[in-house]
Amino acid sequence: MKFTEFGLSAGLLRAVGEQGYDTPTPVQREAIPYVLAGRDLEALAQTGTGKTAAFVLPILHRLTHDANNSPLSRATQNTPRALVLVPTRELAAQVLESVRTYGAHVSIRSLAVFGGVGINPQIQTLRRGIDVLVATPGRLLDHLGQRTVDLSKIQTLVLDEADRMFDMGFIRDIRKIVERCPKQRQTLLFSATFAPEVRELAHSVLRNPALVEVARRGTPAELVTQSVIRVDQSMKRDLLLHLFASHGWHQTLIFMRTKHGADAMAKKLEQAGVRCAALHGNKTQGARTKALADFKSGKLAALVATDIAARGIDIDSLPRVINFEMPNVPEDYVHRIGRTGRAGVEGEAISLVSSEERIQLRDIERLIKREFEKLTVPGFEPQHHDSVPRAAPHPSKAAAPKSGQRNSAGRSSGAGARSGGPREGSRDGSRGGPRSATAPKAGGPHHTGQRHR
Repeated sequence: MKFTEFGLSAGLLRAVGEQGYDTPTPVQREAIPYVLAGRDLEALAQTGTGKTAAFVLPILHRLTHDANNSPLSRATQNTPRALVLVPTRELAAQVLESVRTYGAHVSIRSLAVFGGVGINPQIQTLRRGIDVLVATPGRLLDHLGQRTVDLSKIQTLVLDEADRMFDMGFIRDIRKIVERCPKQRQTLLFSATFAPEVRELAHSVLRNPALVEVARRGTPAELVTQSVIRVDQSMKRDLLLHLFASHGWHQTLIFMRTKHGADAMAKKLEQAGVRCAALHGNKTQGARTKALADFKSGKLAALVATDIAARGIDIDSLPRVINFEMPNVPEDYVHRIGRTGRAGVEGEAISLVSSEERIQLRDIERLIKREFEKLTVPGFEPQHHDSVPRAAPHPSKAAAPKSGQRNSAGRSSGAGARSGGPREGSRDGSRGGPRSATAPKAGGPHHTGQRHR
């Protein structure tokens, strides 16, 4: 199937073509016809599957043309016609970028409103008239409280990453916002997981929704090779520095559980000569924007982030994600590794796991229904595990496969070609048991060790 088969306007097809896409991803293929038809939609889709374009493209088409393909009237002052609710500032900026990219050749006005920046410039833009509004719940409620935005003309409401908004405690804010929207509207709910709470929300805000399910609950990114390195908690930091020094890693996203931990790790890496920055909720919006821009451009070798701040990081060719600390919520693991393995390019996710984190590791394995391969690095073997795989040769002695060759998993070592529609990426690797272990291979962005058959 091609994008031309959806019946999208010429301006939208031109924008899609300029991005190098002609074939929609599965979620786009399934969702776009329903959205174009005006149906409510409940979609289970991970980050990395192209879900943003799955709602942006048909919304832009519906805003610019009616059923007879005639131009529709424009929204008036402070009255947007489409509202996209997202959990974080970074995701708001990402969705707005998609709206402007795909709407480059149609007459659409858009704005993202979120906290951490002044509200007055947002008010001025709203007064000039907005068609598509992307917002975080807290800042949107600020605008509603000041009567600087009117949701009475909303035609389409999107709840993006609904599971994350629920986890962040936005459920009451969401319900307040929904009450301010017209009852006769189209509502689209996208979520990476359908926990009972998300299902309850969906049933309360959707009317006879179509269901699109392109990934089961807990399915990790398809193009991500996942592995675990066992190490004592006290040796994690030294091991991470060793891996950077021995492999020359670049564009590596490191996850921490706390803001303080992110700052401390960023400082340690800088002291070791690794250019990096921390990204978390206590940073100003300007600092967060600069850190992301420098990371995407390659000026930074590493970005140390908390789970909340990392939502919305969208880099097509991010080589790897490091879980320095395992998340307490198993679903967060799926979200974390979804930052790599995007746009058809393979990536790797390495988790540094201490004995204190064995419960979190067990819960993640149960969620994704696979057992991780367990690795050790010579010189950093754990002393506090009951059962520890034997160490493999030093990483410096491991020869990376040449481009185009297959590694032991049967996976090509070359970067995957970018194909298909506007996507964000996803695939569960083959299972690897803990029968033996190896260290991460040197340099390669796709696989951290030998797979176990």
